Amino acid sequence: MDLLPPPLLLVLALAVEALVGYPKAVYRWIRHPVVWIGALIAWLDRTLNRPAWSFTARRAAGVLALLVLLAVAGATAFALETAAGALGPVAALVLLPLLASTLLAQRSLHEHVAAVRDGLGKGGLEGGRAAVSMIVGRDPASLDTAGVSRAAIESLAENLSDGVTAPAVWIGVLGLPGGVLYKAVNTADSMIGHRSERHHAFGWAAARLDDLVNLPASRLAAALTILAAATLPGASPAAAARAVWRDAGRHTSPNAGWPEAAFAGALGLRLAGPRTYASGRVEAAFMGDGRAEATADDIDRALRLYRRVLALQALAAAFAALAVTLA
Repeated sequence: MDLLPPPLLLVLALAVEALVGYPKAVYRWIRHPVVWIGALIAWLDRTLNRPAWSFTARRAAGVLALLVLLAVAGATAFALETAAGALGPVAALVLLPLLASTLLAQRSLHEHVAAVRDGLGKGGLEGGRAAVSMIVGRDPASLDTAGVSRAAIESLAENLSDGVTAPAVWIGVLGLPGGVLYKAVNTADSMIGHRSERHHAFGWAAARLDDLVNLPASRLAAALTILAAATLPGASPAAAARAVWRDAGRHTSPNAGWPEAAFAGALGLRLAGPRTYASGRVEAAFMGDGRAEATADDIDRALRLYRRVLALQALAAAFAALAVTLA
């Protein structure tokens, strides 16, 4: 839409989400876009993922499921964008940022990670385990205080990339449809893009596409973290840059290692490494070479770094919007 170019839409959506997040009353009333997307993915999984089919047939079915998902998500987003525009400029200026803000997770991510910090402070190890179990998939019973703290910081760094920066990138480039399409891919990867017996073949396309669409955001999140570290007393932008250069490519994910390494280096911590899930132990490389004994205070430092990254991201979006407006 000429009225609201994608970078300007992004600026407004970031502001709306930072101020109000996704109100619980709205969630109770109409749920959340990710819930609707997840329901479609679950239906496609039940309908097209047949255990009796061969690996090749199930992989083809997964490609088809992904195409159907993207078609439905893209068409819905385009229809909403068109409807908002048809209501007039004032309605579009209100509705489109509200819709786009639902695709961002700045505020909710901060709240969930802060809950782990507060859980450790008020309820000790058990309080921290209960809070961290809401944001990570690993076995909380296997985590000591340092493990809970590291898990919270790792989740903050990784979700900065795929929960905040990635949807922001795609909204800023392609508007509301771009953000919705990204969210559809990312949700599909979360639900079916893993190597379980049921989803190894069927989720292959979703996992590969998610790796691709997250690539620019993971690098941008790392770069913003390095810059933000220069503004946080006690943080080291140089160590963050070294950790990214040395360790990011050693992560089991082609994208998660970038922001995790940046946070580890900036905060003087050692993150990632071997961890235990309900399905078993995963051997993985460490990000950074600092302290492994993280604490609730380190979670607080990570949140302060996160807020500075968000400020830099919003500033970059504002400059992009200004450039597009003046062009």
